[in-house]
Amino acid sequence: MTLRALLALALLALAGCGAGAVSVVAPMEEVQRRAYVHPGPKSLTLYTVINNRSGSGAHTALMVNASQRVLWDPSGSFYHPAAPERNDVLFGFTPTIQAVYVDYHARETFRIVEQTVEVAPEVAELALKLVQEQGAAGSATCSITTTGILAKLPGFEGFPVSYFPVKTMENFAERTGVQRRTITDDDADDNHGVLFRVTRPQGPANATP
Repeated sequence: MTLRALLALALLALAGCGAGAVSVVAPMEEVQRRAYVHPGPKSLTLYTVINNRSGSGAHTALMVNASQRVLWDPSGSFYHPAAPERNDVLFGFTPTIQAVYVDYHARETFRIVEQTVEVAPEVAELALKLVQEQGAAGSATCSITTTGILAKLPGFEGFPVSYFPVKTMENFAERTGVQRRTITDDDADDNHGVLFRVTRPQGPANATP
């Protein structure tokens, strides 16, 4: 496949939650080596990628700050060599990796809404456990898998399960104490995240239903 074709595939993948469920399992030694403990209160951060032209949601992800900080990025296309992945959970989610992730998604046609709420340590730990147990997400299930996880957490009982990222964002905003910021970037579509995407290693990975 030519480089031009690879770049085209990279940009296509950014338009949504990915093409299908793929199990990527980084070695546990690498995951443990990269583990990152973030200071400050335990929290959950919902990321929503929104199309600037249509206003529709393109992706949902959940950052969990517990005994370590990870990103649940269901069927996402982001890859960074310093953030090993195990079934859609990115470990080693340092502020630097976080900044790269945000820059990877925000561009002239997409913005990111970041919503953070503090939670009790035991709630954060349960969220960390649930995202690791969830398994790789299938195509277009980023929002429904994330809301399914949220609905299992104390304090989030009855959280509406939804396929739609913007609806999930609106429901998350109703939680007490949510802090929000909107991230925009005027970079062109063909100038975003391409390097990480096209150099992503292909194994070990197995397609799942």
